[in-house]
Amino acid sequence: MWSATIFTLYPEMFPGPLAVSLSGDALAREIWSLETRNIREYGIGRHRAVDDTPAGGGPGMVIRADVLAQALDAGLAADDPRPRLLMSPRGRPLTQTRVRELASGPGAVLICGRFEGVDERVIEGRGLEEVSIGDYILSGGEMASLVVLDACVRLLPGVMGKQESGADESFEGGLLEYPHYTRPREWEGRAIPDVLLSGDHAKIAKWRREEAERLTRQRRPDLLR
Repeated sequence: MWSATIFTLYPEMFPGPLAVSLSGDALAREIWSLETRNIREYGIGRHRAVDDTPAGGGPGMVIRADVLAQALDAGLAADDPRPRLLMSPRGRPLTQTRVRELASGPGAVLICGRFEGVDERVIEGRGLEEVSIGDYILSGGEMASLVVLDACVRLLPGVMGKQESGADESFEGGLLEYPHYTRPREWEGRAIPDVLLSGDHAKIAKWRREEAERLTRQRRPDLLR
């Protein structure tokens, strides 16, 4: 079973949207499992403090290395083979290639940062892989973790109705996905392209490839490079 463990200050945020639709059905069928670990249980003092002021000054607070390390050490076996992913805006951008690598493995450990970030020493000391879902800032890593898990779970065997559904979409072949159409044949004066109704599978494949290339050139030329 593909397993996910999430370290967070807000375990009540999970499973959240992962409890419905494809991921929720797969969770109920035990195709994958989800465990949450509350970092605050390992906080310091009567108030369970998990953060402190930044060394060198500056605004905000930083999650302490000793607190997070203790949470990780208590919640994970020393030989746990799963990658440890720290949700971070400075991390490497998440790609479909990385998602497929994660989905094909035993699972993932996801660490949700808060405040100004996490003490650098625990990132180095516990081998955390920083992952970003985009060039913007969230209140914490929980929403990013949901995105990562949804992207992975949908690729697990038995989750999607047709396995080819995950192979023929944006980013899988280095291109954005081609346009889709369905009934009615005409809507508000806009018709389905004739080639898609021709029954000629070779022509349809050629059209879809050309449209994918066109959209990629227009919207994401960086993918072509």
